[in-house]
Amino acid sequence: MKKIASVLLLALLISALFVSCSAPGAANINEIKIGINYELSGEVATYGQSSVEGIELAIEQVNAAGGINGKKIVPVKYDNKSEPSEATTLANKLITQDKVIAILGPATSGSFMGQIPVANKNKIPVASGSATADDVTVTENGVQEYAFRVCFNDSFQGTVMANFASENLSAKNAVVIMDSSSDYGKGLAKNFKSTFTAAGGTIVDEVAFVKGDTDFNAILTKIKGQNFDVIYIPGYYNEAGLIIKQARAQGITAPILGADGFDSPTLLELAGASALNDVYFTNHYSSLDQDPNVLKFIDDFKAKYNKEPDAFNALGYDVAMFMIDAIGRSDALTGEAVKNALEATEGFVGVTGTLSVDENHNPVKSIVVIGLKDGKQDSSLKVNP
Repeated sequence: MKKIASVLLLALLISALFVSCSAPGAANINEIKIGINYELSGEVATYGQSSVEGIELAIEQVNAAGGINGKKIVPVKYDNKSEPSEATTLANKLITQDKVIAILGPATSGSFMGQIPVANKNKIPVASGSATADDVTVTENGVQEYAFRVCFNDSFQGTVMANFASENLSAKNAVVIMDSSSDYGKGLAKNFKSTFTAAGGTIVDEVAFVKGDTDFNAILTKIKGQNFDVIYIPGYYNEAGLIIKQARAQGITAPILGADGFDSPTLLELAGASALNDVYFTNHYSSLDQDPNVLKFIDDFKAKYNKEPDAFNALGYDVAMFMIDAIGRSDALTGEAVKNALEATEGFVGVTGTLSVDENHNPVKSIVVIGLKDGKQDSSLKVNP
């Protein structure tokens, strides 16, 4: 009887163990949960959708190769609807309910910054592939301890484009058409203007619009009669596409410059191919790059999605691999250990370039200036930091 009782007790303990391990929210020692908090709907959904395609390709490849030190990556994905407040809510959910070890995203600076206080409080690292605002990872109060990114910041973009205008396009006079409702637009404009004027250039006019505007003819009529060599539009594709289309329709033929916010298929849809000539923008990646890592990524991406990857696809892939690399090097599966590994990153080889993490949790890496011809990438110039 004692033997039977012992066997029954053992069976009950084993049964309880399986129930515990399969209960909602229970940890599985053979899995690593990574949160995905991206803009899958709303105003900048193309950025989030493209980023997540790259992330999911990376996770699929790593799991197929055995995961992280033998542990399977389990992505937990939510749509923040392009709203910073929703991004904050979802970060709380991912950390407190889903028990993720890290969070990837969001794509835009405002939404990414919305979750940083949650990450710092709970000691869970967050990383973005495309949050470029200068104060994303470091503020006047110091470095955001648990925030990282794999993209360059707006200061670097504005500086590089100003130098490109001066040195490569021989521009002396520029007009800035700025999105005044966006920290992204204001940051880019500030750095473009300071660098361009320091090189001897003149900002002959600066006009503003706000997110959601669709008719820019009054702005363009105002600047049309002025003497300028280039137009700089620090903004997103939604408005930039319409500005470019309407500028060309008014007979403005000067080169139009922008930043990574131009990189969306929607830019071509809004502007039309014929308007997208003499258009240049700073970006993280170009499909024209003949680097073997880039070529392999393009082939792998096309095999999975049957389309050409854009920069946000590449940045999503890189931010996933960046985080996976750090988790694999961590001395424990804790947020703090992963954060320490991220800080120690040197020579990480990504699709968008080789990077090392600096003291402000920013990547030291190259930037690309892309030129369009009839709406397609026609030239690519890599600029080192």
